Amino acid sequence: MRFPGPTHLVAMAKQMGSETIEFIESRLEGKFQLEINREKTRVVDLREEGASLDFLGYTFRYDRDLKGRDQKYLNMIPSKKAVQREREKLHEMTDSHQCFKPIPTLIGELNRHLKGWANYFSIGYPSGVYWEIDWYVRGRLIQHLQRRSQRPFRPPEGVSWYQHLQQLGLVLLSGSAHA
Repeated sequence: MRFPGPTHLVAMAKQMGSETIEFIESRLEGKFQLEINREKTRVVDLREEGASLDFLGYTFRYDRDLKGRDQKYLNMIPSKKAVQREREKLHEMTDSHQCFKPIPTLIGELNRHLKGWANYFSIGYPSGVYWEIDWYVRGRLIQHLQRRSQRPFRPPEGVSWYQHLQQLGLVLLSGSAHA
């Protein structure tokens, strides 16, 4: 079997000794006839302080127990690079070139995009990142609404920006089933 292009692989094991590495290499190079790029190949011991691994938009690392116990647990969160790319995409979706779009259309597009992003990153513990993305989207939408007119846009009397954006149909990641 031949793969069409570069293939990235992460092998996770509780212990990564020389026998395990030799076994993985023999299978990849022998059975699957893949060429291993030894310059890019590395072993990461996630139990080491501060060690992490970024792969497919996720960061894998061991974190302390949130309840104060001595044990650590393997944590999977969206990587900083993935979050930055998402912020750039949201910025593009709400920039000044989008002022012509009716707000319900824009919010519908944002909701579809955010739902797809949240579905991909729903594995692990993304709730902190969901709050960060929600905060960013709300700020971008407020800025977008205010730039559409010469007079500053304000939500109706007695309604917060947060409530108003929800009334307009914005679905927040931190309030969804993904969180």
